[in-house]
Amino acid sequence: MLPISYMGRGLQVKITNVEVVLVEKEAFSPAFVWRKGVPGSDGAITAGWLIIETDAGITGFSPVGRGIILKDYVDRRFRAELIGQDPLNREYLWERVWELDRIERFAPNLTHVVDVALWDIAGKQAQLPIWKLLGGYRESIPAYASTVTYSSIEEFLDIADQALALGYPAIKLHAFGDAKKDAELGRRLRDHVGDDVPLMYDGSAGFDLMDAVYLGHALDAAGFLWYEEPMREFSVTAYKWLGERVRIPLLLGEVTDGAHMSAGDFIASGVASAVRTSTFLRGGFTGAMRIAHLADAYHLRAEVHGMGLESAHLCMAIKNNTYYESLIWGNPCQRGVLVEKNGHVLAPTLPGVGYEGQWAQDGVPAGLEKYTR
Repeated sequence: MLPISYMGRGLQVKITNVEVVLVEKEAFSPAFVWRKGVPGSDGAITAGWLIIETDAGITGFSPVGRGIILKDYVDRRFRAELIGQDPLNREYLWERVWELDRIERFAPNLTHVVDVALWDIAGKQAQLPIWKLLGGYRESIPAYASTVTYSSIEEFLDIADQALALGYPAIKLHAFGDAKKDAELGRRLRDHVGDDVPLMYDGSAGFDLMDAVYLGHALDAAGFLWYEEPMREFSVTAYKWLGERVRIPLLLGEVTDGAHMSAGDFIASGVASAVRTSTFLRGGFTGAMRIAHLADAYHLRAEVHGMGLESAHLCMAIKNNTYYESLIWGNPCQRGVLVEKNGHVLAPTLPGVGYEGQWAQDGVPAGLEKYTR
């Protein structure tokens, strides 16, 4: 139960402390790579947790992989901005972070952390998981196996067999970054798995327009469901030209700056058959839901990017999303942590985001045991 003072009508909770707890993490194992020329998994890193405390005894958590950068942001900007604020004023505080970004140009994969921690507080206050607090649409969703880049077409085919055996109903490729080789992989994978397995392709921004057109034709001929980020997403015009030249549906807007505003530009151009949304790159739960609702206004899908608890909450809350993305790596590969044997992900049940278990696994530093309550 929450303190009576917090539950009273008209009473306002306040943020009392904002800290970053640094956590040393070993190298990702087994290591993997993305397409040609792109770094893959991290080595040993200093990760971090954003901790937001309130005078109601409720603490919000948000983890990041770049703890030292986050600590700098908090020490110089976020702590002074947040202390004394009502954590339930998430829209206002989202706009404050957005305003600070104009001056600081925060790393796009770190602007979400404040919003996620604030939603964690709100979920705990309401005694609801975030997906319920966001509205709630479903309680389970199919997951697709999202590959890393493997060494050969033959290994990709083997990984596809393993993924299907693990229960995944669909497969997305992060392939070689070579248009002709990726086109061959797409054709052979379709022949290998048959016509009934949904296949997707993520180019990880590896191509120029000419190669993107060539590969788009090949993937369309192989019946791929979508074609994701074949080029850098800074130029909406280049994507408009791509859309005029290929028939395959384009899934866009994963990594471009601007949250719902840049998603709106892709939608207004008419080129996107679907847009990406996430907490990680699109401004937390607040930014992600803005994109989802904007896309829904035009009967477009808003497919959730990335794995983990935050993505699971979004998948359960967003009507116009069709899959949970589950990264698979290594050979043999394994089923993702949240994925059931039938290839589905179930709705989280704990109040808030539910990060306390991960916090405990990371190892609670001495003196910070209070955050495990």
